[in-house]
Amino acid sequence: MNSVLLIYTGGTIGMKTNPATGTLAPFNFDQIEAEVPELKKFGIKVDTITFSPLIDSSNITPAEWVRMALAIKENYDKYDGFVVLHGTDTMSYSASALSFMLQNLDKPVILTGSQIPIGVPRTDGKENLITSVEIAAAKRNDEKAIVPEVCIYFENHLFRGNRTSKYSADHFNAFRSYNYPPLAEAGIDIKYNIPYIRAVDPFRPHFDVVTEMSENIAVLRLYPGISKASVDSILGNPDIEGVILETYGSGNAPMFDWFLDSVREAVERGVIILNITQCSVGTVNMGIYDTGRALGAIGVVGGGDMTFETAVTKMMYLLGKSLDKEEVKKQLSIPLRGEMTHGQM
Repeated sequence: MNSVLLIYTGGTIGMKTNPATGTLAPFNFDQIEAEVPELKKFGIKVDTITFSPLIDSSNITPAEWVRMALAIKENYDKYDGFVVLHGTDTMSYSASALSFMLQNLDKPVILTGSQIPIGVPRTDGKENLITSVEIAAAKRNDEKAIVPEVCIYFENHLFRGNRTSKYSADHFNAFRSYNYPPLAEAGIDIKYNIPYIRAVDPFRPHFDVVTEMSENIAVLRLYPGISKASVDSILGNPDIEGVILETYGSGNAPMFDWFLDSVREAVERGVIILNITQCSVGTVNMGIYDTGRALGAIGVVGGGDMTFETAVTKMMYLLGKSLDKEEVKKQLSIPLRGEMTHGQM
């Protein structure tokens, strides 16, 4: 019997109505098969861990990512796959972070949740949970996992976790993967998009977890009329090691002397600046226009088609490894977990 560990961190999916008070409260995940009896039909052994205290996803920090990663590490050899139940607001950040923290992963880690509590009749939570468990336990004919990577499953679609963004607060299909196809689509059957699933290196080292994540980063989003004082307040912060620079279009920024001087001074001081586009679809290419080329000449790193969530967590991950600055820049500009489209690594 294949086995899956269900890790409930918090979020809407785990709520049901208290009949005495009429309010929503978390249900006991030790009784998951009583709440979701459909799970019994799969013949999959499902065990559960519930975080205490539960985490509202708006309160997620790197410390909670470490808890999730260590829970997986401690149980890695006991289960065929893992399902992490998580609030939707920061699910893409957590999926991206875990994709970097879980080293040499060869089992599925599926994050899911819901827009409506599982104890409400019109919930999307049951289908999301049931299909996530099925995918986490799914194996090929050679007994290897079909999807050995960190993913988000939501409303009939399985996405690579570090390619996702939450795009809707209202719809059941709350997540999008704008620059990468779904890894699977669930209808009558689950249809896996095999060519787009990352292959596992048969000679890779043993699974392990990285727990050091630097929080010494900042975000600078450009807008017409941004002032020198606003830019300098971020780039001039002496405690900042890395900055996510959200630029226009294919990686363009103002050509004002004061702006380029501020960026240059930060880079020369050792701050690593990663250029990602404000657009949902497309990629940074700093060689197309003079505005982008100027940033590249200063030493700004191009982030390709990384999502904002992935840019943040990848920067945290690399700075946490205490690498030299040039190595951090190199690794920011290449795919480590399939998070950007420059070949599949």
